[in-house]
Formats: sequence, structure tokens, C-alpha cells
Amino acid sequence: MTAVEQRGKLTLAAIAQEAGVSAPTVSKVINGRDDVAAETRSKVMAVLARTGYKSPVQQRRNLAGRQAVEVVFDSLDSAYSIEVLNGILDAAGAADIEVLLNVTSKQGPSRLTPEQRARRIVDEGRCGMIVVTSAFSELQLDAFNRRGVPTVVIDPLNPPAGNVVSIGATNWAGGKDATSHLLDLGHRRIAYLGGPDGAECNQARLHGYLAALRARNVPVDDRYIVQGSFRSEAGVRGMKQLLQLEEPPTAVFAANDTVALGALAEARRQNVRVPEDLSLVGFDGTYQAEESVPALTSVAQPLQEMGRAALRFILRQMRGETLDSRRVELATNLVIRESTAPPLALVPLA
Repeated sequence: MTAVEQRGKLTLAAIAQEAGVSAPTVSKVINGRDDVAAETRSKVMAVLARTGYKSPVQQRRNLAGRQAVEVVFDSLDSAYSIEVLNGILDAAGAADIEVLLNVTSKQGPSRLTPEQRARRIVDEGRCGMIVVTSAFSELQLDAFNRRGVPTVVIDPLNPPAGNVVSIGATNWAGGKDATSHLLDLGHRRIAYLGGPDGAECNQARLHGYLAALRARNVPVDDRYIVQGSFRSEAGVRGMKQLLQLEEPPTAVFAANDTVALGALAEARRQNVRVPEDLSLVGFDGTYQAEESVPALTSVAQPLQEMGRAALRFILRQMRGETLDSRRVELATNLVIRESTAPPLALVPLA
């Protein structure tokens, strides 16, 4: 029988005895203090997770209603964000978990330090955090971890620390599939309209694009690689730049659907027909791709499933389960629609 079972209630002293440490050490771990050895912290956190210990503040908060997960987005102005959120809400509804939204672009610069923000999350009784893209820094994620807040990051711009669960898609394979499709159609002058240069998912898509070209012995032309952002204005600027080349591309692979639609709008302004004069492929597979004219060929990410998986990982961490992996990649799928066709030089005359 464990010390906790013998005492019959979850006190700091019982937790300390179970973990083989002092009660002040347990208190430091609960409060996210830095002056605890990593091995000791892990031992205490394991006992806290196994016993389901909650601080008095958390207990009072939980009596007021259902458990709540906070979901943090940079913004909710994209189809990508809405699809991920729908998946989170679906899984949360099935688990009777409340979802609280935090959109950082709607707020001014935070005056809270990472530790203060982590303490707020604990004091308000959040049972976990789902962070979508780049909303929080490594320091912030580390503060959540020290306070025992289950955290999952979806599509991180940069690889998080090894103790943080992250969920993404097979970006390299998706980039290779998109480019291979254009090569199969006969295109050789294929451009890449990328997202932020430092974003991990963008780099993976770019490397998939390069791998497909090299596999077919197609020379890589640096003029056809334009990095920007994941917003539509980047697609507009990139397309302008590409169409000014002496030999513009006959096909473009865009880093996401939003960039692709910006590129499509600029092509129209310059009387470039898609797909007759230019083939175009996006990435994400959102409803925007289906509804565009022409309908956009796109590498579909399982966005709703990524949201559902994130919520499931939060629940598993809450239950103290051992996770087999802290990095999950879900498979992408190329969906061919109306925006791609063989280049004009290969189309037989009527």
C-alpha cells in the first residue's frame, strides 16, 4: 500500500513520502520553481499525475464547473485555424471538456512573464493547453511543463523541447507529392512560393519540393524559390516576382492554400490563365481550396484529426499515462482538382 493510500487523502506530506522527497520540494515542483533537479522534478510529477493531486485553488475551480482546456491561436482568420478548432471542439464535446479560446493577435503585448502566465493557467484551473502554430515561446512552454500543465503544440514553427507533445503532418512527403504531380504533367519550370523561412513545416515542404526535382534530374533554379509568409499577400507578391522573370514558371507549388489563392488572384490580374497558362498547387486542403475558381489542387492535411489528436493527448497526460511518442505526424493526401494541367507546349492542337 502506498503512502498516499495509507493516509487516505492527498496532502503534500503524503505526496512527498510517496516520491521520497521533502514536502517543501513538492511545493516547489507544484509552483514551478527552478531550483529542483530535473530527476527529482520528474519523480514528483509522476506521483502527482498518478494520484490526481490538485492544489486547493484547482479544487475550488473544478467545483465551479467542467474541466477546461485553453486553446491558443495567433489568429482565427484562416480556414486552417477553423478546421483545427473544429477538431478540438469535436473531441472536447465527446469528453465533456470545456474549451476556452485565447487569440493572441487580438491582445496587446503581454506584460506577464512566462512564470506569471503559467501560474495564471494553474490558478484558473485549466487542465491543459493546446497551442496552435507559434503562439508561445520555448520559455513559455517550459514554464507550463515545470508547473505540470499538460501541453500540446500543433504545427509548431520551430521544434519544441523534447518533453512537449507536438502534432503535425507529413510535410516533406506532401511537398514531394505536390511537385511530383506537376512533374508527371510535364512541367519542368516549377516554382515554390514558401512561407516563413525559419518555419519547420515550410522547410519540410521546401525540401520535399527539392527532392522531387532532384529525383527527376530537374535542375533547381533559385529564382523559382520565393519565401514569404503564410498569408495571401505573400502569394500576390511572390507571383508578381515570378511573372517578371524572363522565363516565368509554368507551374507553382504554394506553401499553403492561402498563399496559393493570393497567387491565383495576381495571376488573374495579369491575365495569366490557370491552369491553361499556369498550374497551381496549394497545401492544407481547406474548404477554400474546394470553393475557389478553378477548384485548387492541394495537399490535404488532416486538420480536424490533428485537433482531435491534440485533445486526446491532453487527456492522456491528465491521466498520467506514459506516452509512446511526443511527436506525431499524420499523413497528407494530394487532392487533384481543376488548377493543374499539362503545360501548353505539351497540349496537342485541336
